[in-house]
Amino acid sequence: MPPTEADTDEVVHVPDEAFAEATNVRRFMREYGIDDYDDLLARTCGDVDGVDASGVDWFWDELVDYLGVDFDEPYDAVRDDADGPQFTDWYPGGELNVARNVLDRHAAAGADSRNRVACIWEGEPGDERHVTYHDLHRQTNRVANYLESVGVETGDTVGLYMPMVPEVISILYGCFKVGAIAVPIFSGFGTDATATRISDSECAVLFTADGFYRRGDEVTLKPTADDAIAEAGHVDDVVVYDRLGDDRDDPVPWTEGRDGWWSHEIETRPADYDSKSLPSGQESMLLYSSGTTGEPKGIVHTHAGVLLQCAKEIHFGFDRKPGDRFFWVSDIGWMMGPWTLIGNHAFGGTVVMYEGAPDHPGPDRFWDMIDRHDVTQFGISPTAIRALRKHGDEHVDRHDLSSLRILGSTGEPWDPESWLWFYDRVGGGDTPIINISGGTEICGCFLMPMPDQPLKPCTLGGPGLGMDVDIVDEDGESVADDHERGYLVARDSCPSMTKSLWQGDDRYLEEYWSTFTDPPLWNHGDWAQKDEDGFWFLHGRADDALNVAGRKVGPAEIEGVLIDHDAVNQAAAVGVPDDTTGTAVVAYVVLEPDAEPSDDLREELRRLVGEEHGKPFRPRELLFVDEFPKTQSGKIVRRAIGAVYRGDDPGDLSSIENPDSLDALQDAR
Repeated sequence: MPPTEADTDEVVHVPDEAFAEATNVRRFMREYGIDDYDDLLARTCGDVDGVDASGVDWFWDELVDYLGVDFDEPYDAVRDDADGPQFTDWYPGGELNVARNVLDRHAAAGADSRNRVACIWEGEPGDERHVTYHDLHRQTNRVANYLESVGVETGDTVGLYMPMVPEVISILYGCFKVGAIAVPIFSGFGTDATATRISDSECAVLFTADGFYRRGDEVTLKPTADDAIAEAGHVDDVVVYDRLGDDRDDPVPWTEGRDGWWSHEIETRPADYDSKSLPSGQESMLLYSSGTTGEPKGIVHTHAGVLLQCAKEIHFGFDRKPGDRFFWVSDIGWMMGPWTLIGNHAFGGTVVMYEGAPDHPGPDRFWDMIDRHDVTQFGISPTAIRALRKHGDEHVDRHDLSSLRILGSTGEPWDPESWLWFYDRVGGGDTPIINISGGTEICGCFLMPMPDQPLKPCTLGGPGLGMDVDIVDEDGESVADDHERGYLVARDSCPSMTKSLWQGDDRYLEEYWSTFTDPPLWNHGDWAQKDEDGFWFLHGRADDALNVAGRKVGPAEIEGVLIDHDAVNQAAAVGVPDDTTGTAVVAYVVLEPDAEPSDDLREELRRLVGEEHGKPFRPRELLFVDEFPKTQSGKIVRRAIGAVYRGDDPGDLSSIENPDSLDALQDAR
């Protein structure tokens, strides 16, 4: 959550100069004669004096060769934006394939990376596999040959309702090879959410598994997949990966003529396949972003866009070096899953993948994995860190985490106490936290610190390289340098920005380009602020702002005050109708293990908020609960909390891992 002014007044991380000079971003700056961070942003995000193209164009053009991205056919121009930033065509005339860049060239005969490990996988029970680029290449080719055998052609959609096992990589890259559009579906979704995505994408092929492990229990996927197919239709062929094996509790339901085991459908296929050469703007993935109401948004990504963005961020923001081992806690169904794979494999890197829960068999599972696998970059959500911090320092301290060079986070705002715990206990007080924010819509980040920069707690640094972003008021006027809170917007396109929505241009324009039209600005929906020292912060979703008696404050600011109390581990603030002030604040809190709920504590917490933000923002009601509704990646679903309190329809709840928590919220009220 956003820190108070006192919390962010001082820089707490100053990188060692030797570390800073060795970063990839400093190397880039030296090569192009860029003196400092402001000059870097001007060269990559703004206008460049004496250069015909804008800095954005110069950067994205230069990046292709700088990062070693292979185009099969050169592009005619960096972009064609004749139809405005809303419909920019990036790298027109060029041809390439993501799979050729992230896999084929690294597995080629004679390549140094051929026998390098592409994925270190660990199952929740402790089983482990190391998959080399050569292994992955052969398996991916088999997937591609299977897809062609069942009639999948360029532009067809293929569903991935899979657990986090190495096979999911070969499915994703196999889709890329044949020109199919991969449709990752979160493995925690139930029947309705899965059916919605199958129905909308109209995929005729679905990859799934018998199940996976979560907190020591079997979680079955195939029965849910069958029910979703029955509801949605479209699917003619289902490939089932055998994860649970002979130990599974129940037999796998089967439809003859449609279903086939992975061992038969994939592993028997030829291991050679020549990846198709595809136009830069050819669709590569269809990622769904859950909305608060209505149907989920289908985000359309291209081969050139997703490759360039992911590679750029891994190289510069996360300072990827040879020998690194990159571990980001995610599911293939969320943006960070494909982002991690594509961005690291573009350089022949090694990704660590984990199947299960963060606290099984104990709360030190992640720290143990970092220790055993010598992880160098580790990414996680703030809420997951708050939950792990609750278990105490001793679980971290018993492990050697000295391999870590970079920490990462995304998903929601931080609170200073948890940020500092992550920085001090996990990172040893000298490892930068690359706190990033962007979204499924760009498969990347609008805001991202560079690893050579100083950091204040909870900051997102500033604009990502090549991202022309700003903070504006309700009239679309920039307020970034006035240090006022406003709306986070993009003034220009980037290669990975969704080319539209699967549901059509009208919804795309309404969702992102209708708020500010002269000039057209992409409204990302976040409330942002740049402080006097140039550090950017987020204050939560702009549409969640609490307008109490005509004054606005972000829910995360209320939550930050509450979490600052020693007794509070997590907090969620929501707005509810009030006859006097229009909106009143209601707060829910999860206490630390050694704290007990009481009326005295309730009043003390309400008083603290009133002292910090003024009496109108003092919670009208403060409720104690044991847990919040969360996604599998640890994000708190705040809109569901507010809806439960108000008695409203909570909208799409398909991503919630612990739906029983909603009943507990209702009981608390």
